[in-house]
Formats: sequence, structure tokens, C-alpha cells
Amino acid sequence: MLETLRQWVLKAEHDLKNTALALRGGRECPTDTVCFHAQQCVEKYMKAFLVLKLIDFPKTHDLDDLAWRSPDTLLPLLSNEERGCLTEYAVVVRYPGEGGEISLAEARRAVRLARQVRSAIRKLLPRAALAGRKRERNTPR
Repeated sequence: MLETLRQWVLKAEHDLKNTALALRGGRECPTDTVCFHAQQCVEKYMKAFLVLKLIDFPKTHDLDDLAWRSPDTLLPLLSNEERGCLTEYAVVVRYPGEGGEISLAEARRAVRLARQVRSAIRKLLPRAALAGRKRERNTPR
């Protein structure tokens, strides 16, 4: 289970790193991409928590569904509105003609929410699940 938790955390961290890199673009920032990766970070941390609690979950991007599967811990992390908005970033704004324009302020808000969830869930996960993979000795860089 520890390795599975590490994998979920690593993928969530990659999504969060992508948001930071994209936001450096300022007004040229692909805000839809930032929001998508912010949602993915939240989703993957929520799934990591469910793995920890040995709770099954379907393949879904629906943060409400994931939150309701959890023992009360995940529900207060985000409001219903915030979970709904982030879920839309995973399924609506990814495709042309859907969802409309996303402002830079809205993208930054999505990242703040992702960091908020990240912080809360990391406190609940075992420390060993948060450690990055150790490099094998004699592995070329």
C-alpha cells in the first residue's frame, strides 16, 4: 500500500508543479491547463487518502463522489461549490467550445485550493508515503 500511496502523491505533485510552471507565463498563461492540473492534484490527493483508508473508488474525476466516499475527513476541505468548480476543470474546460474563458485570477484560485487540499491531506498520510523515490546507486543521471 505504501508504494501505491507514493505513486498517487508523486502524480499529484507533478500536477501541482505543472500549475506553477504555467503560471509563470503571466498573461500568456494557459489558464485552462492550470485549472485542469489543479483539479488533478486535488483528485489524486483525495484518492491517496482513500487508498490509505482502504476505501474503493471508481475511475472518476468527480470530487464530490470522492469526498462522499471518505469518512467525513475530505468533505470539509472544500465547499460543494469549490468541488463542483474544480470537477468542471477536469471534464468541461479540457475540450474546445466548452466552459468559456478562465481568468488568471480564477486559475490562481484553483491552485490555492489545490495547495489547501494538498496541505491538509499530507498531514494525514504516513511520512514514508511523502518521501520521493530514492535513486538507486550507480544510476547515471
